[in-house]
Amino acid sequence: MTAETPIFVLNGPNLNRLGKREPEIYGHTTLAEVEAMCRAAAGARPLRFHQSNYEGQIVDWIHEAIEGGAAGIVINPAALTFTSIAVLDALKMFPGPIIELHISNIHRREAIYHNSLVSRIATAVIAGLGPQGYGVAVRALLGLITRKS
Repeated sequence: MTAETPIFVLNGPNLNRLGKREPEIYGHTTLAEVEAMCRAAAGARPLRFHQSNYEGQIVDWIHEAIEGGAAGIVINPAALTFTSIAVLDALKMFPGPIIELHISNIHRREAIYHNSLVSRIATAVIAGLGPQGYGVAVRALLGLITRKS
């Protein structure tokens, strides 16, 4: 794995509405601003940043990360966190580090948000740091990649 091997940052349903959707929970930062934070945190490391409201598209990007030999994945599956066996199964096939990310602290929210399927396969979980958690996640992923090499 080289410094040219990309990391993937994948975002699930409704995250395209960041900055507008429930700002009391998710803040006013837009997805474009989150992407800029991720790119800054990644430095020279190539970064593939994606968002989709469709489960199958998220699965396809995970497959792309597998086939393309991505160095690691940061994933905020949003609602798919709690419902998607398909995303879980795809992530199980990824051989590198995976960081599950949530803007809010899902454990302080309603009970429906407490059972993450993705946590069963994630290397680490970051929740509750707000949009700034993305930069933290990317830097942590880079550390995990460096230790693995």
